[in-house]
Amino acid sequence: MGEVLALVEARLRTALGEPDARAAVTFLGTDRIEVLRFVDGDLVRYATLGMSARPMADPTAALADPVRGPRAELVLTVRAGLADTDKVLRPLAVLAAAPQVEGVIVAPGASLDVGGPLWPGAPFGSVLVAESGGLVEDLELDGPMDPVRFLPLLPMTSNEAAWKRVHGAQALEERWLARGTDLRDPLRGSVRLD
Repeated sequence: MGEVLALVEARLRTALGEPDARAAVTFLGTDRIEVLRFVDGDLVRYATLGMSARPMADPTAALADPVRGPRAELVLTVRAGLADTDKVLRPLAVLAAAPQVEGVIVAPGASLDVGGPLWPGAPFGSVLVAESGGLVEDLELDGPMDPVRFLPLLPMTSNEAAWKRVHGAQALEERWLARGTDLRDPLRGSVRLD
């Protein structure tokens, strides 16, 4: 477990540079989840570290495989200095602990709800999980372990989350793209959905 996390942290540092801050959260009955903060010009990136220590297990399986199964970490990118986004650390840790706590598999296209604003005053209470492989390359592990995928999180307003439930993740992403939505703006409003 520690070996996997050391490789994951090395991959994050290679892709994003040195973290300028880190925080750790431990929930009862779960492994420790850290959130690393990376500053890149006017962008701040938050990446979880600890979610990939164990593979995510199918909640319907009788026994969880300790080696095989999808592994992931979460990455959120926002513009710096516009909102108190450092308060996103605990909600991110909650999302990263969800596979252990709730037995869910976090995958591209999924919606994850934090049950409140992502940070104080945020117009977002949930995120859309995007495809990996862009900002941070997937990390191959020795077989038979699955690779670690670094999944970007795209903040959604409540209207966008409701629209996504009806029309799907791809339709929402196409709507954002067509409208030129700045998904890194921590203060943005909902995209027009009519």
